[in-house]
Amino acid sequence: MRIAHGRVVDGRVELDGELPEGATVAVLATDGDETFEVDAETKRVLLTAIAQCSNGQTTPMADLLADLRRRG
Repeated sequence: MRIAHGRVVDGRVELDGELPEGATVAVLATDGDETFEVDAETKRVLLTAIAQCSNGQTTPMADLLADLRRRG
């Protein structure tokens, strides 16, 4: 799992780095001058969560909401 940054130029995403050909990507677009910056620990947690989802280790939303309601 990799995180790459870039900009939209002429309607296309141009990355500051390179990704392997055929890589599947997700794009998080910020509004205006907003930035999306995280510290090393938060980045590690996000990448771990993404890897878990990729491995099918997910919880259905209904189950999550039910659990949160039980915890009050």
